[in-house]
Amino acid sequence: MTVAIFPVNWPTGAATCLGGIVRLMDIILHAGAHRTGTTSFQSYLRGNTAALAADGTGYWGPRRLRTGLFSGLFPAPGPARGRNLLRRAEGRVQMHLDLAETAGVARLLVTDENMMGAPRACLSAGSLYPAVGERMARVSLAFGARAGRVIISLRALDLWWASVAAYSVARGHSVPESRKLDQIACSGRGWRDVITDLACAMPEAQIVVVPFEQVASRPDALLAAATGRTAPRAHRENWLNRSPDLRALRRLLAERGNNLDVVPDGDGRWQPFSAAQSAALRETYADDMMWLAAGADGLATLTEDSFRSRVGKSQPAEAMTRGHEDDQGRQKGLAHSG
Repeated sequence: MTVAIFPVNWPTGAATCLGGIVRLMDIILHAGAHRTGTTSFQSYLRGNTAALAADGTGYWGPRRLRTGLFSGLFPAPGPARGRNLLRRAEGRVQMHLDLAETAGVARLLVTDENMMGAPRACLSAGSLYPAVGERMARVSLAFGARAGRVIISLRALDLWWASVAAYSVARGHSVPESRKLDQIACSGRGWRDVITDLACAMPEAQIVVVPFEQVASRPDALLAAATGRTAPRAHRENWLNRSPDLRALRRLLAERGNNLDVVPDGDGRWQPFSAAQSAALRETYADDMMWLAAGADGLATLTEDSFRSRVGKSQPAEAMTRGHEDDQGRQKGLAHSG
C-alpha cells in the first residue's frame, strides 16, 4: 500500500493537487469581528447569490457552517464517543471544498464571526478574543492551509465592548459588574494582539483589516475589500442586529423584572464604562491604529477609504489597501492559545 505524505503548509502561490484535482479556487475567510456589521454583510451576500455566482464567487455563511459543516472543529462539552471530531470536521470541510471547486467556484468567501470566538466568552474572560490563536489554527487545519486571505473588521474598543455588553444583556445575561468593566479597560489587550495571534495561527495567509467606520452600512465596500472585485450594489440597505439603546434595554429589563437602576435613563447608546475606563480603551485603540497604519510589522494590511460618504458608493478595489504587502518570508511566533 502506498501512503501519500503531504506538506503541512502548501507552497505559497502554488496550486495544490489532491486525488488528481488541481486546486485553483481562492479561499477567503471573513472572521469577524462581532458587532461590526457582520449580520448585515451576510444578509447582503444572501441577497446577491445569483450575481455572485455569475462572477464565480461562492460563499459559506453561518447558516451553513453552524448547522453541521464546522461541527467538531472547536472544543465543546460532551463525550466524544471514541471519535476524532476534529479530523472528521477537517474531512467534511475538504469534501465540501472539492464540491465547490467541481461546481466551478473561482473564489469562496467563508464568513462567520464565531470563528474567532464568542462575544460572551470575551466578556467572561474580560479579554478581547483570548483564544483566537487556537481557534483560527483549527480553521486553518480544516482548510488545509489553503485560505489565502483573512478579512477582519475592527471597531473602537470602547464602542465595541459597549455594544457587546448591550447585546449580552438583551439576550438575558446580567449587566457586567464594575470590577469586570475595570478588568476589561485595564487589560491592555487590543486588536494588535488579536491580529498577532491570528498571524501566528495562519502564517501563510494575508490578513486584511477593515475598520468598521469605513464599511458601516456599506457591505459592498467590505466585499470589494475581501475579493478585490467590483461588488453588487443591490441589497445593501439593511442594517441588521444593532445593539439595543438605553430605552430598549430598560424595557427589556423591566419585562424580566430586573433592577432598572443598573442602566441609566435616557436615549441613545448605553456606555457602561466610566470616563476613565473609556479613555483607557480609546488609548489602546489609538495605539492599535497607529501600529496598523505603520505597516503592522508586516503582519496585516490596513484598508484605506478614499470615500468618506456614509452610505452609497462601493470602494474601488485599488484604493482599499495601505501598509505592507503580504510578506511570505516574515518571521512569526507561536499562536496564542488563549
